[in-house]
Amino acid sequence: MENTNTSWLSMSDKAIIAVIGNYIKQQRLNQNKTQTKIAEIAGINRWTLSQIENGEPISLISLVQILRALDLLNVFEVFKIQTQISPLELAKLEKQKRQRARSNTNADNQNTSEW
Repeated sequence: MENTNTSWLSMSDKAIIAVIGNYIKQQRLNQNKTQTKIAEIAGINRWTLSQIENGEPISLISLVQILRALDLLNVFEVFKIQTQISPLELAKLEKQKRQRARSNTNADNQNTSEW
């Protein structure tokens, strides 16, 4: 079984690039696609794809193009900024929620006909 606990903080930049390259290579092989095919879809040179797969740095735009060609742009979900509500604001909102329903006696009287 593969170790899924990667200590990113203890890794060098070069080691992180190697992990990314290995991930791309594995995903490409899982999809049974050649480097040439992915490079063609991504609109990059095959040499660039070979570079990242061998742990060499490439430009960020090339990385995005490769991930798009592999249909893996979902890896960028971790960069999504989500608005978070503070615990105090949440408590205030909970306190403002209605706890009971009350009948409107004025409305009941207005709907009643004297006939």
